Amino acid sequence: MCGVVGIVGTSPVNQSLYDALLVLQHRGQDAAGIMTCDNGRLHLRKDNGLARDVFDNQHMINLPGSMGIGHVRYPTAGCSSSAEAQPFYVNSPYGICLAHNGNLTNAEQIKRDLFREDRRHINTDSDSEILLNVFAHELGAETNKLSFDENDVFRAVSGVHRRCVGGYAAVAMIPDYGIVAFRDPNGIRPLVFGVREGENGPEMMVASESVALDTLDFERVRDVDPGEAVIFTRDGKLHTRQCAEKWQRSPCIFEFVYFARPDSIIDDIFVHKARLRMGKKLARKTERVLGKGKIDVVIPIPDTSRTSAMSLAHELDVRFTEGFIKNRYIGRTFIMPGQQARKKSVRQKLNPIDVEFKGKNVLLVDDSIVRGTTSRQIVQMARDAGARSVYFASAAPPVRYPNVYGIDMPAASELVAHGRTDEEVCRWIGADGLIYQDLDDLIDAVGKKGKTQVQRFDASVFNGEYVTGDITPEYLQRLEADRNDAAKELRESNGSPTVIGLHNDR
Repeated sequence: MCGVVGIVGTSPVNQSLYDALLVLQHRGQDAAGIMTCDNGRLHLRKDNGLARDVFDNQHMINLPGSMGIGHVRYPTAGCSSSAEAQPFYVNSPYGICLAHNGNLTNAEQIKRDLFREDRRHINTDSDSEILLNVFAHELGAETNKLSFDENDVFRAVSGVHRRCVGGYAAVAMIPDYGIVAFRDPNGIRPLVFGVREGENGPEMMVASESVALDTLDFERVRDVDPGEAVIFTRDGKLHTRQCAEKWQRSPCIFEFVYFARPDSIIDDIFVHKARLRMGKKLARKTERVLGKGKIDVVIPIPDTSRTSAMSLAHELDVRFTEGFIKNRYIGRTFIMPGQQARKKSVRQKLNPIDVEFKGKNVLLVDDSIVRGTTSRQIVQMARDAGARSVYFASAAPPVRYPNVYGIDMPAASELVAHGRTDEEVCRWIGADGLIYQDLDDLIDAVGKKGKTQVQRFDASVFNGEYVTGDITPEYLQRLEADRNDAAKELRESNGSPTVIGLHNDR
């Protein structure tokens, strides 16, 4: 999972790009990067770490220009080497750089085609570099001339959609021309754009979440449609076109459950309101499963579940309180690479307030249960704090299937609900009772009971139905072998080769 941003301004954009990455930091904590364009020359800074650690004052000075793109990364493919931090750059044609959120499901086939047919070399294991080279090749094939216009760019994006399968939201920058943003034909990964009036004219911005626009005083225009390309030119013009032959609104429902910030709007759905509705739905099921009077207090697992837990408690007329204090300097455990790192960080991250647990029947509410390790430790922490009974509620259904569109849970064997019944999961995490949200209720909660333009949600992690239609058991087996924690640790222990590319000011 990653966060992307692109800005075409009328004054230096380095500070705005940095501020946007801070707001999008929850989407990736492994690496950060910014590339700007100043009078046709590109300037790049990227490295491993949080945005606040990657960029210092001198780095910002070395990023001049009124146009640029930025990226925060958590790797689901490749390795965590700084060489795979984004944006990526390719010299031909025109010198294009790109930042990407998502995952290509046919990456290996495209990589072979790029080498055999397009005579393009891929130097990393990142499918973002593959996406960049496909776009660059298609643009070069469309033009074969010194200049180009928006029609050439739109045809190039159409070529990307014909060749690339999966979930992707990308921003690309072409020196002295502008920024191109496009989204996969299913709209799996989010992308939104907005405008503001600058000192010398209109400025335009595109980002993974609308909250990045809000914090920089850009007025949200709308989401980039699935399959659509949006062009912001240096002279302040906006061009849009639908570039996919077939498209549908099918956003990843897990964005609303966990990843997106609650103050974001995705496909015209307010994430905060969606989570409130999740809590109401979950409350009704909790009452059906546990009956009335069994719960003394509802306690959220900070932070994502707080909205749903508050709504659930209100619906059940049960006291809601904070029972865990979160260390703000520990990252989100779900997107930490390696099971040992996740397990070690839980006790560093959360500490219970004993008085809220002692002698009480507690309902813990979390947004979801993925690997189950965190849930198990938290249940034990509640017992150690003196809880009489510990029940656990998940605002999402059981996660039984791997994600293939850019979320770091690809190995089915690492999912606690895979191959287990709800009762077996309950015993595994050590709870006295476990309540999962029903999938139909989740879809109703996020989709506002059909009052949205979304045609279907990608809920593949819950039901195994992949919207791109190309996922086979053999593909999932290869993914399991390549992306489980053991494979990741082996890649990291073997080290990463030095990658040759555009100068990276380190």
